[in-house]
Amino acid sequence: MQSRSNGRLTRRQMLQRTGGLLGWAALPHNIAHASASPDITGRLARYMVSARERSLPPAVVTACKHRILDTFGAMVSGSRMKAGILALDYVRGLGGVEQASIVGADFQTTTVNAALANAMCAHADETDDFEPVTKAHPGCSAVPAALAIAEKEGRSGEEFIRAVALGYDLCCRLLLALGPDLVRGTHRSAEGTGSTFGALGAAASLARLDEQGMRFAISYAAQQVSGLWSWVKDEDHVEKAFDFSGMGARNGVTAVSMVEAGFTGVADVLDGTHNLFIALSTDPKPEEMVKGLGVSFAVMDTAIKTFSVGYPNQSALDAFLTLRKQYGLTPDTVQHVLVKLPTDAVGIVGNSAMPDVSCQHLVALALVKGAVSFADSHNHALMQDPVILGQRAKVELVADRVLMDPAAPRGSVVEVTLSDGRKVDHFTKFPPGTKENPLTTEAVSAKVRDLMTPVLGAPKTDSLIERINGLEMVDDIRKLRPLMT
Repeated sequence: MQSRSNGRLTRRQMLQRTGGLLGWAALPHNIAHASASPDITGRLARYMVSARERSLPPAVVTACKHRILDTFGAMVSGSRMKAGILALDYVRGLGGVEQASIVGADFQTTTVNAALANAMCAHADETDDFEPVTKAHPGCSAVPAALAIAEKEGRSGEEFIRAVALGYDLCCRLLLALGPDLVRGTHRSAEGTGSTFGALGAAASLARLDEQGMRFAISYAAQQVSGLWSWVKDEDHVEKAFDFSGMGARNGVTAVSMVEAGFTGVADVLDGTHNLFIALSTDPKPEEMVKGLGVSFAVMDTAIKTFSVGYPNQSALDAFLTLRKQYGLTPDTVQHVLVKLPTDAVGIVGNSAMPDVSCQHLVALALVKGAVSFADSHNHALMQDPVILGQRAKVELVADRVLMDPAAPRGSVVEVTLSDGRKVDHFTKFPPGTKENPLTTEAVSAKVRDLMTPVLGAPKTDSLIERINGLEMVDDIRKLRPLMT
């Protein structure tokens, strides 16, 4: 067909061109600005290619190993919880080529299925790590995705560590670029949104994609980014496990495996007119996606939980148990407990139906038992225990805007009124496990040992902890299989 008629544009062509110009002119300023961002996709893809060959600073290597170990603990313990059991049974029924292991199980399946199941195990409860600023949970999607591809390809422990570091970077940076509060303001789950890119980063690194492959994988991941904030209504922690981790791990590994299979895609999904940032944010900051790559590492900013409970409760429990120890608090000596949390936390942990999320229940549990163990924090029956319920009636939870501190976004103040009328209080600004108050290798190992021993037994658990603490010396990640299954 001739493109011009007698040297003139056809009527259809004129309408198409003017319509396109008018459409561009009508775009909001932030969308036009975001679309003009200089090759974010290419800069990210090139860094992803180079990152697998770059040595990490020793402190970053240690931080990665701590979080890998912590996530293995979450996967192993989660394999015996409802979300994990359902996920394992589901992928067992799917069958598939034996490419990767299922933690805590006796079979192998495809990388996509393994990533899904292991990730759901990793967030089957509230054991996995957390990034306080974005509120992301990077480990529960990045580590299972890395494990699936590393097993399939026989990658080394050093490659595994670098892949996990990249996964953490992509997960957290995506949310910083979108604005985590803006994501939540549209009823979307920031945790679900970030997890796909966390898994993508880890999986793509270990698949050794080239720049074009990275671009296409980013595009396939972008098309799958999903998640609604409706997870807060999940009473069984099953859909939540899928939303926070299983979905993202599956999506990231799927994106990478499709590109490995020859699928082609869009090369500029973070830059074009219809890019990811303008689709998901009203005020995106695309440069945050690549800012500081290779210099600052998101894995250093995440927090390892000391209690296997929802993260907003970490500071509250630390503050209360500090007071309990300092003043010898007992149910008989406590009249009232006032817990102050940031305003954005109360809607998550206030009177939740999940025992490991409900702040009032957990504080009452801590008052009665003097500690919050993994078993007790997941015991639904204790939520109906008359003794716990009696103490729970004393616990008041309030939102405090003063605690909405970007530098310490999950602090808590606990004020206890004693039976004699005296009031004592404690402010935990940074709970143990945060970057400001980090855990030692021994402390992380002790936490994980308690989680894994009931499932794997003491000998396997001790051996697995030792191997992960020296992961950079492991030449093939598949050597971990006998210890984790």
